Amino acid sequence: MLRTPAASHRTLVSLFLAFCFLAFFAAPAHAQGAYTGGVAIFPDKKIDSGDTAWMLTCAALVLMMTGPGLALFYSGLVRRKNVLGTMMQSFVCMAIVSVLWSIVGYTLAFDQGTPFIGGFHFAFLRNVGPQPCEYAQTIPHTTWMAYQMMFAVITPALICGAYAERMKFSAMLVFSSLWLLLIYCPMAHMVWGKGGLFNVGVGDAKTYVKALDFAGGTVVHISSGVSALVCALVLGKRRGYGRVPMPPHSVVLSVIGAALLWVGWFGFNGGSSLAADGLASYAFVNTHLAAAAAALGWMFIEWIKSGKPTVLGAISGAVAGLVVITPASGFTTPMYALLMGAIGGVACFLGATTLKHLFGYDDSLDAFGVHGVGGTVGAILTGVFAVAAINPAVKMGGLVDGNPRQILNQLIATLLTFALAAVGSFILLQVTRVLCRGLRMTESDEFDGLDLTQHGESGYNFEESFPGTVLEDSGPTFKHHHAPVAAAQPNPASV
Repeated sequence: MLRTPAASHRTLVSLFLAFCFLAFFAAPAHAQGAYTGGVAIFPDKKIDSGDTAWMLTCAALVLMMTGPGLALFYSGLVRRKNVLGTMMQSFVCMAIVSVLWSIVGYTLAFDQGTPFIGGFHFAFLRNVGPQPCEYAQTIPHTTWMAYQMMFAVITPALICGAYAERMKFSAMLVFSSLWLLLIYCPMAHMVWGKGGLFNVGVGDAKTYVKALDFAGGTVVHISSGVSALVCALVLGKRRGYGRVPMPPHSVVLSVIGAALLWVGWFGFNGGSSLAADGLASYAFVNTHLAAAAAALGWMFIEWIKSGKPTVLGAISGAVAGLVVITPASGFTTPMYALLMGAIGGVACFLGATTLKHLFGYDDSLDAFGVHGVGGTVGAILTGVFAVAAINPAVKMGGLVDGNPRQILNQLIATLLTFALAAVGSFILLQVTRVLCRGLRMTESDEFDGLDLTQHGESGYNFEESFPGTVLEDSGPTFKHHHAPVAAAQPNPASV
């Protein structure tokens, strides 16, 4: 069905063209300017080819986590009529976030500014060249920027799981863009940016709260998980939720997606060492063992509770373990990683089942249950299981190292992330509601599904009628019959 473009669509096109205009005319002039920011650039430092190769590989692995990993994982969990629309949400994040990151996102996250947000010395990627910088001193600045871009790409895509099957595509695009710039970039700056509120690893800038987050427990998972919960509450439940069965249309797709996420996570955590070194090896092993332990933890508790170990439970547990170990992957030992994964698998199972049923919200694909709960558990357990000897650059331990105060630091960072993500997301949803004339699809559009109503396509084109000649085997000869045209049958997934 053809639809007249709304004013929000024209607004999106206008904004995109404005960004292109600014990028074309502003970037060359800025690239020639002298750098006056607070992040050191090292034009004479030698590039390490091994570190650079490792980091470029890790950047590609992290991008693979969004597409195809997350796209397949999420799309298999929705009903058949929403498979393409769900995939598109992940895919379009790869495009729109990359553009926004290069124009202004990177500078807001990693230029030195206030404890809460960066400045504008890296806008339009000016002063981001082939020389090493203070963040990563053996690889090109462009490589570091690209690696961080892939983190920015996947984070708003994670939120899509909470409002799956009911948010308009235009609203998703506007909300994701605003969320990237106004929630993700400040969080990335606070945790990883020079002078950030929680930063403990860059330069001599003052650290206000010494919270440990190796690869994004707060920045990526808590922020996206809490924002996902707010989205689920603001948008409300899917039509028929609790009354109409809404099973995953293809767990097969989700298994493939989860396996790709597991593999890609080695770039997510292992690459956060920023070098091909022993710390990368620790993060790699810790990541794998935590995922394995969590998959078993979720599987066994589900087996005990329901009598069967489901495939969906096992893959959900693996993702939960990857989430939980993320903040601690470069700060702890493999045996502690196993323990963290097992705890995380059980905690996320309870978050995705008991907690959701207790409060009755419709977190469609358990974005909060896995990323919000898992990220919180991982951030706090980092304060318990961090071992100072693992990471020489930080040399900070947790409770097992005789430093119980680290748990308090982790709690402070976690609570502040909760507050920023919850309040910020609520405000951005209201802004998006105004700009896009609503957040949700109409009832009839939701009945028909994202694929047809938002994109004019269908993920599966099954031939249900066969006009023409059919050959029928009736012994030694074949008889020709004209098959009647079958009446169109209702799609069970649309009921």
